[in-house]
Amino acid sequence: MSTFHWSLFSMFFSASYTQDYLKQCYKKNGVEQSEKKAYENCYPFMYYLEHGKIYYEQAKASPLIIQPILLFYGFVHLIKACILTVDPDYPETTSVLAHGVSTRKRKKQQYHFSQDEVKFQKTGLFPFISEKLFHMKQIEGDKVSMDSLIKQIPELSDLIHQLEGRHSFLNVDEERNTLLIPVKVLDVFHMTENRFVDFFISKSSTAAFTFKHFDKDFLIFEKEGQHFYDYTPLKYNLFKQSFALPLSKEHGFTLNELLVHYLLLYNLSMIARYETEWWSELVKTMPTKDFPLIETFLHITLDKGPFLIYQQLINKQK
Repeated sequence: MSTFHWSLFSMFFSASYTQDYLKQCYKKNGVEQSEKKAYENCYPFMYYLEHGKIYYEQAKASPLIIQPILLFYGFVHLIKACILTVDPDYPETTSVLAHGVSTRKRKKQQYHFSQDEVKFQKTGLFPFISEKLFHMKQIEGDKVSMDSLIKQIPELSDLIHQLEGRHSFLNVDEERNTLLIPVKVLDVFHMTENRFVDFFISKSSTAAFTFKHFDKDFLIFEKEGQHFYDYTPLKYNLFKQSFALPLSKEHGFTLNELLVHYLLLYNLSMIARYETEWWSELVKTMPTKDFPLIETFLHITLDKGPFLIYQQLINKQK
């Protein structure tokens, strides 16, 4: 059942609204000639969203075997609309148009998707959006595995539990402006209360939390500011409509979920394009745990990808 509706983007398909929206974004960032820049970027912004929407609609109606390609390019178009809210001159150079990550072109025998990796590049879209949207510097040559990325998708936690016998996320209760993290997280991370509090706050990309107190069942944090769904390292489970804490502290732990979806879709789109034999065998014979994880992720990202973009755009207004 779909939990995201493209009608949420409707106001951005008004040129007058979008021009004013971009002008406010540019003013907030101290951009000179904000009105002129907003006028120039109004239609490119709208077209990025429109093209992205078309890719997603086509992906939803397409067979799984080509979905990763359509979803990746749809997501890239939506991301470019986000970039225009913070960088009115995008793209200034051709270097930012590359993917910004790479993967092994020829897969080894006995290849498993979960064991595959992508490597960060010095230039390109991935390091560009990491810095522009999330103020994160990625280190050239760093690698991240598909397994660690999969474990950063909260909607996959139940499936991972069925396949592997362990959850990848711990549900976090929310009461008004407070978050209640179950104390059993201390056993998972092998930390004392104070050590976990320091760790959790240090990993917050937005300085979004203040620790309040312990009780016998929960560690209680207060949310700061108006970040909506960007409370990294917490992730928002769109299907359950609640926050959750990833239980894997690997590289993807501090990545905003938008970046996680980008990396997974990038690699899946490369596989669908260039690893035809392995990809076709996976889809037709479903021999390993890779298939249910990939199929379910593609189902999730159809809704979650646009949702994450929408939150990025709405947060610019706050």
